Amino acid sequence: MHRVPWFSAPAGAARVLSGTEGRILFVGAALSVLMMLALGVAWLLAPGPTTMFSAMLGLDFLLGIAAGISFGYANGLDDAAIVGAGIIADTLQVLIAYPLFVLSWQHLLDIGRLRPYLERLQVSAEAQQGWARRFGIAGLFIFVFVPFWMTGPVIGSIIGFLIGLRPLVNLAVVLSATYLTTLFWALTISEVNHRTAAVDRYALFATIVAVALLALVWRVLSRRQR
Repeated sequence: MHRVPWFSAPAGAARVLSGTEGRILFVGAALSVLMMLALGVAWLLAPGPTTMFSAMLGLDFLLGIAAGISFGYANGLDDAAIVGAGIIADTLQVLIAYPLFVLSWQHLLDIGRLRPYLERLQVSAEAQQGWARRFGIAGLFIFVFVPFWMTGPVIGSIIGFLIGLRPLVNLAVVLSATYLTTLFWALTISEVNHRTAAVDRYALFATIVAVALLALVWRVLSRRQR
């Protein structure tokens, strides 16, 4: 049976890596490998805390930083570990997804099985780029920063590409806004968790996960209807 590759470089690896986005992808992949190695070594030295930190990272990747942060506070992790996990997760997502999207757009990479995911990112970014296109860098920064919009840094980085920002400027705007958002979530959730812990220490975490799962189900059902 013919297997569809995750992605390949029809233009050649040298040409892909010669561009800025190709180098960003390389950095993202290298940092991901280093993170896995570091977690492996840390687990050998301190399996309990490392397992907790890894679970928080997984939640950041799958359900967003609000779920990861609330899980961290529910389990008594310190502020540095909680904020650090959110920053690592969002940074790696941007450094991987953003260059993959651009290289696919430029036909330098054949994305294969990742194409449906990138196409959904493109549809979402195109639907939400109006304000960022109107106000430029300031609009993009606010778009990513305001937690209420739940835009996410990956969508923000693709919007930055669509409105013509240079790659490094795009990353600087998106990641700086993302880091400030992470701090905002940490401060807010820490305060709320302190109040809800009297009921149950996982009360806030369970609520955030339930909302995230409902949003995910709604998104899947809406996509199928369309």
